[in-house]
Amino acid sequence: MNCKDKLSPFAYHVMFEKGTEPPFTSPLYSEKRKGVYKCRCCGAPLFSSETKFDSGTGWPSFYAPIDESAVEEELDTSHGMIRTEVHCAKCKGHLGHVFEDGPPPTGLRYCINGVCLEFEPA
Repeated sequence: MNCKDKLSPFAYHVMFEKGTEPPFTSPLYSEKRKGVYKCRCCGAPLFSSETKFDSGTGWPSFYAPIDESAVEEELDTSHGMIRTEVHCAKCKGHLGHVFEDGPPPTGLRYCINGVCLEFEPA
């Protein structure tokens, strides 16, 4: 899928060159309405407002994807760290990382770059 024409240069950089947006810059960080967070590139539903929580990290955070098959994970050893990268299962765009310090019921924190998401209110 070619998303270069659909995305801003910065969104393309984050999603397909594995960049990161600065913390606390995404309007989606403080989004409180009910709805679905979709992939900005391909439109696939990724996360629900039902699993969103305030992690205090500066990025939209969720304790679970909307469906287990919506995102894929892979080992990320860049920047001298060992992390688990999360990308869209459909278009393979980089979304962020998942950590094991989230709330119940999963204990996971999907820390997602807001520039990679589009919010669709319920």
